[in-house]
Amino acid sequence: MNESYRALEEHAAIGAVAPRAPLGVGGRDRAGFLHGLLTNDIKALAPGQGCYAAWLTPQGRMIADLHVFETGDTILLDVPSELASATLERLDHCLFGEEVQLRDLSATLAALWIHGPAAASTVERVLRGATGLASWGAYRHARMELDGTPAMVARVDQLGVPGFGIYVAPARAADLHARLEAAGAVAADPAAIEAARVEAGYPVFGIDMTDDTIPLEAGIEDRAISFSKGCYVGQEVIVRVLHRGHGRVARKLVGLRVDGDTPARGAKVFAAGRDIGAVTSAGRSPRLGSIAMGYVQRDFVEPGTRVEIDTPAGRAAAEVSRFPIDGR
Repeated sequence: MNESYRALEEHAAIGAVAPRAPLGVGGRDRAGFLHGLLTNDIKALAPGQGCYAAWLTPQGRMIADLHVFETGDTILLDVPSELASATLERLDHCLFGEEVQLRDLSATLAALWIHGPAAASTVERVLRGATGLASWGAYRHARMELDGTPAMVARVDQLGVPGFGIYVAPARAADLHARLEAAGAVAADPAAIEAARVEAGYPVFGIDMTDDTIPLEAGIEDRAISFSKGCYVGQEVIVRVLHRGHGRVARKLVGLRVDGDTPARGAKVFAAGRDIGAVTSAGRSPRLGSIAMGYVQRDFVEPGTRVEIDTPAGRAAAEVSRFPIDGR
């Protein structure tokens, strides 16, 4: 794990934060169709641009989170793999005469993820047409080639370091992986990726966010929600919380520094003699020791608040931290 963690922090490491699947949305009405459903400004995306977004119920609860890429002829949606079929079906049910074509692209596209300070230069050594990647902004993407095979590279930072997703034909994924390793990248230990993810405070849908989560609780509103676009499903709830409730939600996702064993997912968090929340993800950082993220009641979200967490070795002291989690 230490080698993988060092590669993430100092060089480049290969590995997915969570299983994802690609869906394609084509047709001239694709942007307007998605714009009315998702929380971010899809109509504003030019070819080569993208964004992070959520799809909400009318009650403001999350259905899924999505990486959205406007390629010029199709919008690529990168969604949690376990929700791919349901998302495609739900999108189809929302069509009412728009010129939109929906496709499951999982049989034609596979994604490899590379993270770290040298991720950009590593990709540039492997793919034809890859230049200047280190200067790319979030969600910028472009088509490139792996020995004549089309590939798409997208900038998506997930672990507190530069990150890129590379979409290729599934038959070329193993070759791409081998070439990235030959260029100096390390195949990351999943435990190292999880530790870096928790440090960075990057929530994963299905683990740290569920169909009971409001985006404001998870703290993703700055990157997932446009506050200047027109209507989208669930907007009324978001606006009501922001303007009438001044952004205060009943619970909030926070970082936790743990003085002891690493807690399990679902471990209870206590303060002032009562149950105030639960852990959603945890790991052991080579730099920080035991760390976690979880939801706590809004009266206990201030960084530095002392709490206790159930661990395999018993209840341990812990401290609330902002993201990214850092040393005291």
